[in-house]
Amino acid sequence: MTALHLSGVVLPEGEHRDVWVRDGRFTLDPVAGAETVSRGGWLLPGLVDAHCHVGVAHGGRHVSDLGELREQALTDRAAGVLALRDCGSPVDTRVLDDDPELPRIIRAGRHIARTRRYIPDLAVEREPADLADEVRVQARRGDGWVKLVGDWIDRDKGDLGPEWPREAVAAAIAAAHEEGARVTAHTFGTDALPDLIAAGIDCIEHGTGLTEDLIGEMAARGTAVVPTLVNVENFPSFAAAGEKKFPSYASTMRRLHANAGAVVRAAFDAGVPVFAGTDAGGQLPHGLIVEEIRALRSAGLPPAAALGAASWGARSWLGLPGIEEGAPADVVVYEADPRADLDTLARPQRLLRNGRVVA
Repeated sequence: MTALHLSGVVLPEGEHRDVWVRDGRFTLDPVAGAETVSRGGWLLPGLVDAHCHVGVAHGGRHVSDLGELREQALTDRAAGVLALRDCGSPVDTRVLDDDPELPRIIRAGRHIARTRRYIPDLAVEREPADLADEVRVQARRGDGWVKLVGDWIDRDKGDLGPEWPREAVAAAIAAAHEEGARVTAHTFGTDALPDLIAAGIDCIEHGTGLTEDLIGEMAARGTAVVPTLVNVENFPSFAAAGEKKFPSYASTMRRLHANAGAVVRAAFDAGVPVFAGTDAGGQLPHGLIVEEIRALRSAGLPPAAALGAASWGARSWLGLPGIEEGAPADVVVYEADPRADLDTLARPQRLLRNGRVVA
């Protein structure tokens, strides 16, 4: 593999440095004969989409064709994303791991939902007595994460409702932790959140129903949130689709949509770790991470914090290194400082994945 050289402002430190790539990894020691592939730009650790579903196409269709799976990953890569946290997929995507030029995928196994309480065929469906055992199964299939469906529409009450009783949640999260896995959960509303947070869950997806008290408890525990604001924009259409049969649900979804930005800003201000995820696959296509970063900025996060939520901050949270000695050379180069102008993110100049120039 050809040794490479890059020179520019390294983020997040903001210091101008020369870095080299040897055998696919960064080194700060000069490498004789290295080919200079970038000079004078801003070097950003590869972007992260911390909530997506590789193997699910826009519209919800399951994808098994290798070419189509690759196309999803390449669409994300074109947006500067070099790592994906797949928050549940019914499709085995490990065949993509054979290509070192595709984004790294960190998987959570399949969603685990209550019987007939989620999108058909997307989740493994179990009853509360079997939840902890299924969590162990999915923990062993994933890459250190398990995904629960925390709430969904309860047809008996005509509104969002928790899927699991408190005892089942506590046992499931304990089981995942015993397996060395972290747990995250889909929640739109409020009612499922107290039990999940009290049981020590590691992350909340969407989290539109968070209240001031729950935000305070998450901050104290270090529980993260991935707001997926670009998908929350679909809430009014969800409300309209369900309004005739479930008017209370429709009202709830509109309220959650209206308050989503304020919830994210309150969580950030309280010290809750906030990370960027698009929920691509299903309602949304892949490749929307820049739009999610902009949405976090519009919610009130400072530009550098919104960017960090999709780069150095997210990478650290997921155990991925930045631009440092010995780290896999995953970097996106921009011609201007993306902290000063987030629109710069739409124009990556150079991408390296595992030390290979891929764009």
